[in-house]
Formats: sequence, structure tokens, C-alpha cells
Amino acid sequence: MEEWKYWLGLSFVPGIGDVWSKNLISRFHNPKAVFEASVKELDQVEGIGEKAARAIKNFSDWGRVDSEIQNLRMLGFKLVSITDKDYPKNLSKIYYPPSILYLHGEFCANDEQALAIVGTRAADRYGRLVTERLASELASMGITIVSGMARGIDSFAHGAALKSGGRTIAVLGSGLDVIYPPENRDLYNKISENGAVISEFPLGSDPDAVNFPKRNRIISGLSLGVLVIQASEKSGSLITASFALEQNREVFSVPGNIGSKLSRGTNALIKKGAKLVDSVEDILGELEAFRRLKPIESPVDISRILEKLNDDGKRIFSTITNEPIHVDDIITQCGFEPHRVLSTLLSLELEGFITQLPGKMFQLR
Repeated sequence: MEEWKYWLGLSFVPGIGDVWSKNLISRFHNPKAVFEASVKELDQVEGIGEKAARAIKNFSDWGRVDSEIQNLRMLGFKLVSITDKDYPKNLSKIYYPPSILYLHGEFCANDEQALAIVGTRAADRYGRLVTERLASELASMGITIVSGMARGIDSFAHGAALKSGGRTIAVLGSGLDVIYPPENRDLYNKISENGAVISEFPLGSDPDAVNFPKRNRIISGLSLGVLVIQASEKSGSLITASFALEQNREVFSVPGNIGSKLSRGTNALIKKGAKLVDSVEDILGELEAFRRLKPIESPVDISRILEKLNDDGKRIFSTITNEPIHVDDIITQCGFEPHRVLSTLLSLELEGFITQLPGKMFQLR
């Protein structure tokens, strides 16, 4: 708790951001020593003039610090500093990483193998299907999915990772106790139980617009690459992609309909050199750390499955491919009554031969 006290104190000193904080820790090794240093010693640190040095020496808002610690403990949150062994290694390598992270959940060693998936809040059916398919396949291989828990693509990516039994990390643009958007409370709880929800902002911080670019640099910093799925020309996802380039991370983009405004940002990224992605193999081929992971299971052996099915099952199963198809289209192609199709689809799903996607869409598992 004492270490938390001085880290929080340093973060609350007016005008001391991540840049100066890193310089101070490099010189004095821990935040307590920073507060114990003289004005003259502080003034000798790069970037710290006399004004900032005196702000540190005159800091007296320890009551706020004690209240923050009390609330952290009450809510079951943790504080992870950049000198802690649990601090994410990928994030520690970016230019001036956040000095402290508020944490709900746990980090683990495998989180070094992480990919960020971001995109528009106004995703359509195509965006949702692509996001859930890619996130699910990547997470099932042990790749941690990182995103910002926003509406749309972010939420779909987190949800798909959890559904496939994988890990996911959500980075908030608010305090950990301010869940935004509010309808994601259940998702927030599931992420904290099967990964981590993190923020660099103090408890009680609102999701102000100025917070999100800072959040985006953490999303990319935690990851080996950033995948953008559906983004308009002014999407915040493009800011995340820009941070990824600055941090020497890979940038991937899913192409979209040239007539859709939701594709303008992603298609523009591809024009600028982002790796075009239409399957997870496009991502695995670019990132060496991912290539060492267990490969995705081979395609379904269609002939072996057909041997197990009756005539209805064979006819219905033959309409389903790797491309999602709506149940109404299956009914039309088969010519069967809806109840016969729905019953057979349920059996095929229970057998693990097919998977149902949102919107009553089906595809091979």
C-alpha cells in the first residue's frame, strides 16, 4: 500500500505526466525517493525545472491519495506500476508508457501474444460477422484480444474472444469504476473474470473525448499488431493505427464495400500499406510470435460427416459452407418446411459440425 501511495501521489502532482514521471523514476528509481529528493536534485532531472520541482515538494493532497487507495481496495481493483514485474512487457517498450495502470482482473505472461481489434461503433452485419469470426479464431489459438470496450466492433471482438474460451483485455477511456458504455456492464464483468479491464485514469474519471487518444495508444502498445475492421474516414480506430505505426507495430485492415462509408477508413489504410486481411492466416504470416502458436484445426472432413447424416441432414448440410448463410436461404434452397430445417440445424450444431452466428446465420465450424 505504501508503494501505491507514492505512485498515486506522483500521478496527482499537477503538470507531471508520463514523460517527466519516467525521467524522475529513471533518476531516483522509485516514487518515494522522488518526494524525498531536494528541489536542487529534482531540478537536475531532464525536463524538470524549478516550478515542477517545487510542485513535487509542495504536494500535500495526501488525503485524496488515501481515499483513492481505500476505494481501490473496496472495489477489488489493483494498481500496477511500470516497475512491477506484472506490468505488460509490450506496453513497457513504447515511447513513454503510462507510469501506473488501474487493473480489474489479471495480466498473464501469454498476454505478450496480443492483437488489438478495433473499428467503428456503428458496425453493420458484415462488420460483426467478420469481427466475431477473426476474434474467435485468434483467441482460440491463445492470442489475447485487446480492444476498447466501445460499442460495435470493440464489443464484438471482446465477446467473441470470451465465447471461444480465450483471453481479452479492455482499455477504458474512463475510470475503472465508470463503465462506458453503461450497457456493457455484463461484458465488463466477464472480461475482468477472464482477462483484464485497465485504465490509466483515476477512479471517477468520466469518458471525456480527450481521454480516448490516450487510451488508444495503450491499446496499440499492449499489442503486437492492430487489426482495423470497418472505420470511417475520421474514425478513432485510425488514431490507434497511427499509434501502432509509431510504436513499430504491424497494422492490418479488413477491406470493405467501396460504396460504404464504413469502409473508407479501412480501405485507405490498405492503400497506405496496411496488410489486407481476409483470414487469420494473413495475420499469422506477418507476426513471428503468432506463427509459433498451435495452428488452427484443419477444415472439416465433409465426406466423413455426410456418412453420419440421414437424407434430410445431408441435403441441409450441403447448403452450408465457410461463408455465412441465413436460415431463410437454407430453407429456400432445401425446399423443406421451416421446422424440419430448424430441427436439423440444431442437431448439426450440437454435433459440432456447424456454428450459428448472430442474425440466424450459419457456417461450417
